[in-house]
Amino acid sequence: MGAVAATTGAMPAISQAATINIPGLGNFDLPPELEQPAQQMEKQLQSMVAPQGQAAPQLPSVHFENPFQQQQQQQSAGNIALDAARGKLGAQYNWGAAGPQSFDCSGLVQWAYRQAGVELPRTSFEQSHVGAPVSFDNLQAGDIVITNGGGHVGIYAGNGQLLNAVQSGTPVSYTHLSADDVVTARRIV
Repeated sequence: MGAVAATTGAMPAISQAATINIPGLGNFDLPPELEQPAQQMEKQLQSMVAPQGQAAPQLPSVHFENPFQQQQQQQSAGNIALDAARGKLGAQYNWGAAGPQSFDCSGLVQWAYRQAGVELPRTSFEQSHVGAPVSFDNLQAGDIVITNGGGHVGIYAGNGQLLNAVQSGTPVSYTHLSADDVVTARRIV
């Protein structure tokens, strides 16, 4: 014995989708609320197509940006690494540590770039030889900066700030960076 559903009154109307033809593309079904704007567009497009025997007019060129491609272009490895390192602000310094709870300077840089899919060597000396050299005046957020005679590394955060794991007792933080501090700066591409 199955359940039977009964309704009283009229069934709701089921609206038909409007069909439009876009020359060169085909027929498309649209919901009723788009029927009028679509019919206007259809007329405009059809007026652009020449009758048989006549040369077709030049259709306007339309270019669509891929928002995902643009986002990928904006999100360089350096930007991703910097964002990852920002997430570790306040983490404790621990010599020889490479995360994810505590870090030394090169361990933070290595861990942050790993989050961007880039594998860097472990020490600040080795990191001073990766990527392309960058002058102080051309630093961009996400570049790695070697200081302290080659014994320290951090990630440039912009506005004269270096995001780094400085020393025991000091958590991951921002420090001021001047041109005199820089041994070398590197851009990971």
